Amino acid sequence: MGTHLITGAGSGIGAAVTERLAARGEELWLLARDAGRAKELAERFPGVRTVVGDLGDPDRLSWALGHQALPDRLDSLLHIAGVVDLGEVGELTPKAWNRQLAANLVSPAELTRLLLPQLRLAQGHVVFVNSGAGLRANAQWAAYAASKHGLKALADALRWEESGNGVRVTTVYPGRTATPMQVKVHQQEGKEYEAERWIAPETVATTILTVLDLPRDAEITDLQVRPRG
Repeated sequence: MGTHLITGAGSGIGAAVTERLAARGEELWLLARDAGRAKELAERFPGVRTVVGDLGDPDRLSWALGHQALPDRLDSLLHIAGVVDLGEVGELTPKAWNRQLAANLVSPAELTRLLLPQLRLAQGHVVFVNSGAGLRANAQWAAYAASKHGLKALADALRWEESGNGVRVTTVYPGRTATPMQVKVHQQEGKEYEAERWIAPETVATTILTVLDLPRDAEITDLQVRPRG
């Protein structure tokens, strides 16, 4: 049985991964943005532990985690949470840029830094759930894509830095997935949302578990998952 810390467990891909790992009897620690959300997660997933920390405020993560119990070792750190605000470069405000960069890039970097000792001890695995926007930037996606391009750079650098410590690093790039975030994206795009057109969160969860379960003699560095059709 492994020990895993998951962000974004409340919905979409994060919830699907949490359900799958819980069903296997793994020890799960879920990051929640506040105490109310932590209570909701604990009630939804019996037996999990929760940690409170706001990914929208990376400067306070060190303080927040320093005042809570944390696992002694981590077999994986799964960065699944994310936020998106579409807009053209000529319209995006610093607030929109900073919100996405904080939650999608700076907080994953800080959370990884704070938990590296536990990951090194277990020779664990850091998984970044990125996006197709981490490989290309389309119109109105500048801020989100910039945060995800940065997340790819973070993962690539971390992989080189931690290879000698036995820590594996993987980036997963899902295409459009039927999640609450995708509903919001469609609203911002002014398009009708049809969940059946997109990847099921459970399918992406399967790819993440495949990454985690890979034998120790190999490492999946980057994995793209696209909707069919």
